[in-house]
Amino acid sequence: MEEIKHMPRKNLALELLKKILNDEIKIRTRKNLIQSKKFSEMLGNAIKKYLNNLITAAQVIEELIRLAKDIRTSDKRGEELNLREDELAFYDALANNKSAKDVLGDKQLAVIAIEVFKSIEGNATLDWTLKESVRARLRRDVKRILNKYGYPPDMQLLATENVLKQAELMAENL
Repeated sequence: MEEIKHMPRKNLALELLKKILNDEIKIRTRKNLIQSKKFSEMLGNAIKKYLNNLITAAQVIEELIRLAKDIRTSDKRGEELNLREDELAFYDALANNKSAKDVLGDKQLAVIAIEVFKSIEGNATLDWTLKESVRARLRRDVKRILNKYGYPPDMQLLATENVLKQAELMAENL
C-alpha cells in the first residue's frame, strides 16, 4: 500500500489499487454477501467522487487505502467473536440491522449466527435451493431461532431473507 501511495503516476496507482480491491471484493462475494455489498458500495462511492472531480487522485488513493485497511480489519472480526468464516457470514447477515445489534449485542448475535448456521447446515439437502418445501422449512427454523433469542420482530423478515441468500451463496459448501 505504501508503494502504491508514493507512486509518481497517481492515475496508474489508482487503477492498480482499484483492481486489487475489486479482486478482494470478488473473493468475498463468494463467501460473504453482506460484506461484499458493503465494500463494493464503498469502492463505487470513492471512484464516483473521483470521476465527478469532487476529490483528487491522491485523495481517492487515500480512500482506497482506507478501504483496504477496513477489509483487513473485517477479516479479524471472526477471531474476536470466535466465529469461523462461514459463521461470520451469517453473523453479518443478522447484524446488518443496527437495531438488532444495539438490542442483542455482538456476542448474542454470534451465538445466534452459530445456531442458524448449524440449522441450515443440517437441513441443506442436495438440491435444497430448488425445492420450495426445504426453503420453507429453513425459513421457519431461522424465524424460530430469531424469536428464541429475542431478535427485533420488525427486522426478522429482512434478516431471514439475508440468511437465506447467504445460505444460497454457500450452497455448494453446505
